[in-house]
Amino acid sequence: MSRQKSYSIKLSKQEEQRIKLLRKRSSSPNRQKRCTIILNANEAEGAKSYKQIATMSGVSETTVISTIKAYVSQGIDAALTPKRNENSDVARKKATGDIEARIIAKACSPAPEGYARWTLTMLTEEMAVFLEDRLSRATIGRILQKNELKPHLNDYWCIPPEEDAEFVAAMEDILDVHQLPYDPKHPVWCMDEEPYQLLDESRNPLPMRPGDIRKVDSEYVRNGTVSIFCFIQPHTGRIIHSVEMTRTAVDWAEKMKYLVDEICPDAEKIILVMDNLNTHTLGSLYKAFPPAEARRINWKSTTHQNMAAGLILPRLARTLIKTMPCNQDLSSLPKERTASSSGLWSMTGQCRNPISDLTARKSS
Repeated sequence: MSRQKSYSIKLSKQEEQRIKLLRKRSSSPNRQKRCTIILNANEAEGAKSYKQIATMSGVSETTVISTIKAYVSQGIDAALTPKRNENSDVARKKATGDIEARIIAKACSPAPEGYARWTLTMLTEEMAVFLEDRLSRATIGRILQKNELKPHLNDYWCIPPEEDAEFVAAMEDILDVHQLPYDPKHPVWCMDEEPYQLLDESRNPLPMRPGDIRKVDSEYVRNGTVSIFCFIQPHTGRIIHSVEMTRTAVDWAEKMKYLVDEICPDAEKIILVMDNLNTHTLGSLYKAFPPAEARRINWKSTTHQNMAAGLILPRLARTLIKTMPCNQDLSSLPKERTASSSGLWSMTGQCRNPISDLTARKSS
């Protein structure tokens, strides 16, 4: 016979949503269980006995009673944080500050040979060699989460070569160009190009339905590659692009002629920012046009180059191509569009500090 209920819980919609959110965000199985107990004990969904709640939650009746009692008398924080005997192994904190520091140092060190990164299981086994009390995988995971360490993630940066004055000078030049005010007679344009692989479905995808996401077959059909050439005017957000089958020096030279004669025919001097691709040279103009024409195009533009100058096109390329069916005629793509100028400029104001930080980290 189940015990007579001494405590009852009736949750409002807001309280119920809050507890569900706490359960979702918690990495502790214990806290997740106690959130589940409180939700199952909610009499707004119908009265249940302690035994029924225990069965639904997968815990003992004693745990159900202590959790509900703590919630009713002291609130959600007390209910989710059980009292421990001070002399118990659970109560004694195993991961002291010194141990946390050792775990952080190990997670930030190179992974063992043959592995790309540290995993929680590898860290657990590694720390068991040094520590008297073995830490659980969940404990080490909480330490990494607490210190915002994510060994499974990489962030792609253009990291400057160590003590490379030429790189720093080129980067400073690019950042100075980004600070120039808008001048229609001396417009600033960014130019980049991106190869892109055209893929088609080998089988028709299964459409999305309630409770289930769209299913796409792992096999695909390759329909060749294309190159996306893109001119971006950051001050106005104007974007002009074209999709070509090749990416040669002549292709780049023709795009430069188009910039000078069609996009900015009234400009006195075009300030062009681009990366150091081997086709982005004066020689490409001479390869495509007679010397007089090549000199004319070159005279009307001044270039600023850096290996990190073309940082924005990959995102635009995916936006441009990803939603296009692979059998669509490339010539039907729009040749011009407008984006938020503030969005195009957002990266530039944040460049100097990270570059300085990386340089400082290398020299320290």
